[in-house]
Amino acid sequence: MVDRRNFLMSSAAAFGAASSVIATPSDTVRIAQVGTGLKNPGGLGRGREHLIAWAKVPNVEVAAICDVDATHAGAGVEMVVNNGGKKPQVYSDFRKLLEDKSIDAVSIATPNHWHALMTVWACQAGKDVYVEKPCTHNVFESKQVVAAARKYNRMVQQGSQSRSSVAFQEAVQKMREGLIGDLYLSRGLCYRWRDTIGHTPVSAVPAGVDYDLWTGPAPKREFTMNRFHYNWHWSWDFGNGDLGNQGIHQVDIARWGLGVKYPVKVTAIGGHFMFDDDQETPNSIACAFEFNENGKRQMLEFEVRHWITNKEGTVGGTANLYYGSKGYLAIDGSGYKSWLGKEQAPGAERRGGGGDHFANFVDAVRSRKRESLNAEIEEGAASTVLVHLANMSYRLGRMIHFDPKAMTITGDAEASKMMTREYRKPFVVPEKV
Repeated sequence: MVDRRNFLMSSAAAFGAASSVIATPSDTVRIAQVGTGLKNPGGLGRGREHLIAWAKVPNVEVAAICDVDATHAGAGVEMVVNNGGKKPQVYSDFRKLLEDKSIDAVSIATPNHWHALMTVWACQAGKDVYVEKPCTHNVFESKQVVAAARKYNRMVQQGSQSRSSVAFQEAVQKMREGLIGDLYLSRGLCYRWRDTIGHTPVSAVPAGVDYDLWTGPAPKREFTMNRFHYNWHWSWDFGNGDLGNQGIHQVDIARWGLGVKYPVKVTAIGGHFMFDDDQETPNSIACAFEFNENGKRQMLEFEVRHWITNKEGTVGGTANLYYGSKGYLAIDGSGYKSWLGKEQAPGAERRGGGGDHFANFVDAVRSRKRESLNAEIEEGAASTVLVHLANMSYRLGRMIHFDPKAMTITGDAEASKMMTREYRKPFVVPEKV
């Protein structure tokens, strides 16, 4: 396999200079979709949902499909054509895709362990990036994706689509204006009915799959279906458990509403309950984060449950709750409601409200205004750091003490080592982007 990494890094400035700047709203934005997974337990694979979303944004062309699974790539091409698009170019190697100077942006919906490296490489090649949540696999990578976006002046958006919800934006604004008083606590809830994945034996790699490229930065393991499509979420080498799968959405909303960035203390307990299967990550976990910003102490709680459950008050499934000196507020998939005073009198509320996260990204690609992104990479990376710190606390069985200014862990060498990983060459997230 040809190693293009050094070529990309040494040529980054040239690529950046050659990359076109979209000047007017009428110009077509050419996007490459990276990852076009099959149906997951909750519906379409995320990459295919991207293809549907891009087809709805005016003057966007999905000009390329990149997937290490030839079957998935072919299905992605078919979706683009069936949605009225031109037949896109097909790539299996992301590095080769980046050599195409006509591509304006990449849309990444791969397993988590590839997110950061693809984001860095794309920024170096002068491409804007829409990257799925969580944008990284560890804390070190969270620093590097932000650094790459800044150095190469790229528009980089994390796929935290809740940030583009008009109703959620209104809820956060109301809390900023003092609707429920001084906030001291936010809660995130992730209750998803996830069945056992069972056990799968070592088997042959499916035809048409480049398993070396699929593995990328992670350690090379013998192939099993439970470490492959979708179930990679439950393997520490590739995923971050449900905390970093569905949970990152509610972690991000909880942090956003609370108005904080990085915690000073993190603790988590949990386990893999009920099932005897190949899953490594916890299917139930309870996390707590303490913040101390602007002289104010605040707390964020987060919980993942994997099986039959009740609601929390009036919300269930995936939701957020906020508590202040004057009342409390709840956000769920359809909007928000609030209750005020000791009598819990109904306060402001809103149902629905829409919002298009993909269109928001394209608008920023055209305008080159980073501040217009609803989930700009620095915000996405900050929420992702919370996920990583909580998983580290769970795996170590102790509290993590974090220095928000230095972005380091204090007094725990073992935890500090878990801030990054040993990368499999040549798929190395660089120290200097």
